[in-house]
Amino acid sequence: MAKCEICGKGVTFGIKVSHSHRRANKAWKPNIRRVKAIVDGTPKRVYACSRCLRSGKVNRAV
Repeated sequence: MAKCEICGKGVTFGIKVSHSHRRANKAWKPNIRRVKAIVDGTPKRVYACSRCLRSGKVNRAV
């Protein structure tokens, strides 16, 4: 579910390193919002990241 339907941005995995250098696996999730957008001329609920919403890649439905 943590995937943008517009740009395809998804979860990124890596290693979290503390100050004492203890390492642990971590997942970074994108900031996903469920918004009503115009898709193929009809309003539809889509999952879009906040960067796509800010940049205007999503045509919002009112």
